Amino acid sequence: MSGKFYAKSPGNEGYIKNMEVLAHHDCDNHYLFQSQLYKTADGRYYLYGGCFFGYGVEILDVTDPANPRHVQYMPVMDPNEYPYMSTPKCQVADDLLIVSNGNCLEFLHGPAPAHYKPAPGGIHIFSLKEDPEHPKKLSFWATGDPENRFGGVHRFTYNGGRYVHVSGTAPGFKDYIYRIVDIADPEHPVEAGRWWNPGQFVGNQTKKTVEKNWEGWQGHNTYPGYVHFPFAETDKNLTYISCAGAGFKILDISDPQVPQVLGELKMTPPFATKFGGALCHTFMPIHGTNYAVGMQEGERQWTYSEHEFDRFGVHAFCGIEMFDVSDPTDPVMIAVFPYPEIPENWPYKNFNQLGLPFPTSFGPHNLHEPMTGKPWIEDRSDRVYDCYFHAGLRVYDVSDPYVPKEIAYFIPPNPEKLCFDVPMANKPMGTAEDLVVDDRGYIFLNAMHDGVYVLKCLV
Repeated sequence: MSGKFYAKSPGNEGYIKNMEVLAHHDCDNHYLFQSQLYKTADGRYYLYGGCFFGYGVEILDVTDPANPRHVQYMPVMDPNEYPYMSTPKCQVADDLLIVSNGNCLEFLHGPAPAHYKPAPGGIHIFSLKEDPEHPKKLSFWATGDPENRFGGVHRFTYNGGRYVHVSGTAPGFKDYIYRIVDIADPEHPVEAGRWWNPGQFVGNQTKKTVEKNWEGWQGHNTYPGYVHFPFAETDKNLTYISCAGAGFKILDISDPQVPQVLGELKMTPPFATKFGGALCHTFMPIHGTNYAVGMQEGERQWTYSEHEFDRFGVHAFCGIEMFDVSDPTDPVMIAVFPYPEIPENWPYKNFNQLGLPFPTSFGPHNLHEPMTGKPWIEDRSDRVYDCYFHAGLRVYDVSDPYVPKEIAYFIPPNPEKLCFDVPMANKPMGTAEDLVVDDRGYIFLNAMHDGVYVLKCLV
């Protein structure tokens, strides 16, 4: 396919291999983070996009993937009351749309307005059954953390059924913990259980320890580790948890009131030290196999300035790995995915060295997340998709779990306008943030400050 498959302007054309771009939509100039798909009984497809900086959800009709139709930007809270809020993630199953709610992060979104009112952390629950273009608000479950120190609710999973599995703040705890929310009555959600890493409960720490370890984004250290993402495999009563510097863990959730650790892996060090996002970001099973995929988050290249390099130095390797989880009490890493292929006409040596006087922070980000309760989402045992920040969308063949192979990629053009005003240490590059793949094989890619691309893999 021609290199000029899509261009923002002359010389800003992106890079592509074994994929085609079907469409692009600017999403009403909103910075989408995680998107979810929903297929109606009459066969229509809708994309719901959580916003990393914003007060609502972007809704697109993607029944015709080559011609996405903007439906609306749906507010979930009043932006005048909460000007620095974030609705980063959403989940759809059982005709419910669930949206996380919290506040922005200064190093990504710029400083908060003076004397702003923090938005409450929690999840909004909507019904899609009556009208998927105008979701009906059912309730809001709040974390109850009055200071909302760490963003409220960031990531979570919902596979349908009774429970929502949340990483959220809680009074008396450091950073995100694992909270299980019972939505048997979606108009009156209640907490059913919780779990946390040793060291997160402030009541078990001395005052001196709390003062030492309370402040600071945990990408910068490993103690005590926070719950970044609980991926609940509800069919097997297991939750695969990514605990930042505390590694990967598998929990038994057959009794949601008392989740129990079955097995764990320490990953940091040597992987993902110093400056980055969640040191251990995602850990999830590959359905129909005895394997799981996990990864450590790098960071967006524009956040790593010379000041950060002077403070943290060379960033350790962040990557994607394959694990044998046939015995949940003894998960074992069996393979590391290859470094992303560098396009022939890429202007730099690699994805770490970008013409700056120092190597930048680099690594993968969000994976496509198949779930059994969402039949309209692709769920293949031989394929893994990852948004690899400025290395773009990467597609892997994992039919041999010991030898993962990259088979396709798409690096979007550089954004030429920003969705919000944020200081950037370096000029922003085309960056893949998150994706979802439908049962027709269409890929919906959220790009940093650049809307949604609709793609198809050709292999």
